[in-house]
Amino acid sequence: MGLFDVHAHLTDPRLAACEEAVLARAEAAGVTTIVSNGLNPADNERVAALAERSELVKPAFGLYPVDAVVLRMRELGVEYAHREEDACHPEDALAWLAEHLEEALALGEVGLDRYWVPEELWAEQEAIFRRLIRLAMERDKPIIVHSRKAERRAFEILVEEGATRVDWHCFSSKVKLGRRIADHGHWLSIPANVARVENFRRLLETARRDRLLLETDCPYLAPERGQLNEPANVVATVTLAAELWECDVEAVQAQLSENFEALFGVPP
Repeated sequence: MGLFDVHAHLTDPRLAACEEAVLARAEAAGVTTIVSNGLNPADNERVAALAERSELVKPAFGLYPVDAVVLRMRELGVEYAHREEDACHPEDALAWLAEHLEEALALGEVGLDRYWVPEELWAEQEAIFRRLIRLAMERDKPIIVHSRKAERRAFEILVEEGATRVDWHCFSSKVKLGRRIADHGHWLSIPANVARVENFRRLLETARRDRLLLETDCPYLAPERGQLNEPANVVATVTLAAELWECDVEAVQAQLSENFEALFGVPP
């Protein structure tokens, strides 16, 4: 039985600057596995290097849905804060993933984003998402999905493509749709800010318990607004789950550990 974070961004400069301390705090809190998600080839390489340095970290390689079309966004004059060295052509990113995905625990973070990405590029983004889904299924890898402002469409595409090993990271749409996704057999990872965000709390309380996981999305979504998030904060989510489920913390950890292994094929 282990404690885990299925969606972290440990290569973010704010966390990378204090990497050893962040990992030490996670280990002290009882965290046994941190899945650090990559955003593009350059970031995927940083994730791989971090996983080599720390047994606590498992790599997920991805193509963030904004990164998938960021060069096209520039052509359209759409501003988006992005590290220049991380800008990549989607074909290059897909080729990198095809070559390296076997080395990762999962494909992630991938998906759809209609918050930053203009409607003119939605079709292109969807086409790339479908190719990523097919690659993950070919390689028998779970998919960690970003779906901001496009949850229903992302679900339609995943169902059409027949994807079953799917974790919905930071699902922010209606609770009813979230429960439907869990009932379909996908997983939902609950962020560490659950105590102050009503839809996350309701999902934790009412969605199928065998389809729930823990995440932080660190350095974002901290339990307290304005703080820097980190993997150690998943402990508070477990404590809240014990209250909502009216059971002890050990029972929550046992259920969540089973859920992790059911999706990823290894214990946390």
